[in-house]
Amino acid sequence: MTVAADLADERLVRSRGARGALDVVWNRLRGGDLGSLPVVVGLIVICTVFYSLDPRFLSSFSMVNILTYAAPVGIIALGIVLVLLLGEIDLSVGSVSGMAAAIMAVLVVKEGQPAFVGLLAGIAVGAVVGIAYAFLYTVLGIPSFVFSLGGLLGFQGVLLYVLGSDGTINLPDGSGLTEFARFSFVSGAAAYVGVAIVVALYVASRLWTIRQRRAADLSAPSLLGVGLKALALAAGLGWLTWYLGVDRGWSYSFLLFAALVVVMDLALRRTRWGRHVFAVGGNEEAARRSGVKVTRIYVSVFVLTSTLAALGGLLAAGQQTSVSQATGTTDTNLTAIAAAVIGGTSLFGGRGSAYAAMLGIIVLQAIQSGLNIVGVDSSVRFMVTGGVLLLAVAIDSVARRARSASGRG
Repeated sequence: MTVAADLADERLVRSRGARGALDVVWNRLRGGDLGSLPVVVGLIVICTVFYSLDPRFLSSFSMVNILTYAAPVGIIALGIVLVLLLGEIDLSVGSVSGMAAAIMAVLVVKEGQPAFVGLLAGIAVGAVVGIAYAFLYTVLGIPSFVFSLGGLLGFQGVLLYVLGSDGTINLPDGSGLTEFARFSFVSGAAAYVGVAIVVALYVASRLWTIRQRRAADLSAPSLLGVGLKALALAAGLGWLTWYLGVDRGWSYSFLLFAALVVVMDLALRRTRWGRHVFAVGGNEEAARRSGVKVTRIYVSVFVLTSTLAALGGLLAAGQQTSVSQATGTTDTNLTAIAAAVIGGTSLFGGRGSAYAAMLGIIVLQAIQSGLNIVGVDSSVRFMVTGGVLLLAVAIDSVARRARSASGRG
């Protein structure tokens, strides 16, 4: 969105109040600024269809499973969101996740190293891959598609080499990683305390925003609006906490994923680094001429993308309780990329949010869970996922043309 459009929206809200705010929302939608609306509508449709076919789809057991098993690939998709914001791509995140998991498993199981050593080694490998990618891109000028495609093949070879002739390494029974990723949940009073903390942090952040905007003589959200949104958030999270608690509650793995999404969202929206990421993705040359350290942005994003891929691979290994030659295969790659795009991140760079990873992976996990429940062959899942991905890209393309026509960037 352009600065002129922002100022016009500010004037409309100031002059017409709540009616002006509604007009701003409508103008943005009409101008192609759809945000998360398509994916939210799609998720509602998916839930409605599968629930009509089999009510078990929306059972607390099913919802806990959807959220739990969405976390590992969701973390990988969060890294994909970052690299897509720059208008680049990383096709090797699945292979990096598998390689990191294999290195961790070998160190812990075969070499007898403490679990934290294996975990740190796996994450460090991801960071090193990101540094190497940044060098290939910023110094040698190799397109991200090319070197990440090479990484997809090369790191899968490293996975096979590290695992050796065994092919599969089982994690120790009762290991901390397995307990955290697969068997640990928050329910009861602790879960409701967590909800209260989340709502309190939301209110505090909105009050801080109001104070900053008023100090800058800009229109600010009303206290009544903040209060109503806080009540809605508390009611929604409270009900979901109760419903998930009927089964096992919130999984630790999903809470980790959610925390990473919130932190990354704040970093993208509230920090200079985040503004520079969007600037580089929108127009690299303009960002460079504005004084943005473009090389540093590329280095930070490539490192974060590979590090998050490694973290997702470690979490996936904990859920599966083993690492095999199939860990981090092409399915992981494509699912992570599809989740980022379906969640609303533009393939053209400069548009998207951290929450796109969460929304997108929940959509894909819901499709997989629903198809499994109704007994549809797994081959159909790939066809359905491909169709949903194509629809998401088509919506993004149409919205992009609408934004260009309306002058909203």
